Amino acid sequence: MKAVIVNFRSARHHQSTNQMVICVEGVDSKEKAAALVGRKVVWTSPAKKAIAGKVSATHGNSGAVRAIFETGMPGQSVGSQVTIE
Repeated sequence: MKAVIVNFRSARHHQSTNQMVICVEGVDSKEKAAALVGRKVVWTSPAKKAIAGKVSATHGNSGAVRAIFETGMPGQSVGSQVTIE
């Protein structure tokens, strides 16, 4: 399943570098997004290095999800595609 990294999970004065907000193709409601919780997420860098993560929760009411990755994600990952298995 294809998805796009939208942004880092952040607050007013803090940014979590290993947590990302992800929009999934074809998912447009909170109920559909809740079905993805617990699935594996993989981002592949331009140098073909893979960073794995896990969908942790829904984010908002329009079908976005939050994912927690093993390590901090680089800024170049924002706007790129990930795969949800």
